[in-house]
Amino acid sequence: MRAAVIRHERMVSLGNFEPVLRAHGYEVETVDADLAESSPDDFAAALTAAADAELLIVLGSARSVHEADRHAFIAPEIAVVRERLAAARPTLGVCFGAQLIAASLGEEVRPGATVEIGYREVTPTEAGLHSPVRHVAGVPVAEWHGDTFDLPPGVELLASSSAYENEAFGIGDWMLAVQFHPELTDEMHEEWLVTDAVYVAAAGYDPEALRAERARYGEGMQAASQRMLAEYLERLPAPHPSPGRAK
Repeated sequence: MRAAVIRHERMVSLGNFEPVLRAHGYEVETVDADLAESSPDDFAAALTAAADAELLIVLGSARSVHEADRHAFIAPEIAVVRERLAAARPTLGVCFGAQLIAASLGEEVRPGATVEIGYREVTPTEAGLHSPVRHVAGVPVAEWHGDTFDLPPGVELLASSSAYENEAFGIGDWMLAVQFHPELTDEMHEEWLVTDAVYVAAAGYDPEALRAERARYGEGMQAASQRMLAEYLERLPAPHPSPGRAK
């Protein structure tokens, strides 16, 4: 099975998700969104191949979904995700990826009331307690975002936080979108603190306080998030061959 991963920046990677995917039999293929600027034809071909994968994962980004006029990769990604959702094909979105899913379902992504950075508790809804999101109940998870959206029609709200209502949502067992960063490893978090120092400071956060949060909560979150992803993968319906592919 193939897991096609759309990556928007090198440092925003699969993190602790990758070993779980490989343990469940997935070959990981990465599509780099920056190809949209340097080689649009190659990016289009890569997206076409990604659209045919058994699982599509859209990762986070320092850029915003509402900046489609500034970034050439956003509109084509929305189109691909919209097609997958219409066909009820397994799709997982993380932060920017969750916002892109919301946009694909017709919602406007916009700046939120506050920039949220750090480890925060998200509270699963009743539906969330019967979904893979249940594994993060009571476990502070990593937040690093400032955009929001209204809950799209036809999806179930799975979790909320004190600052952002739509922390996780899904459709059946095949689509899952989360605003938080369950994939974040300690190494990734440190790199983000260094490379995104201006953003962190402008939002009013103390890097040393964030490092202390990571030391306290990082390991527990990574274990819970790996359980969340494992359950999501195990719940997915059996893949069906796409038209035109060997059966």
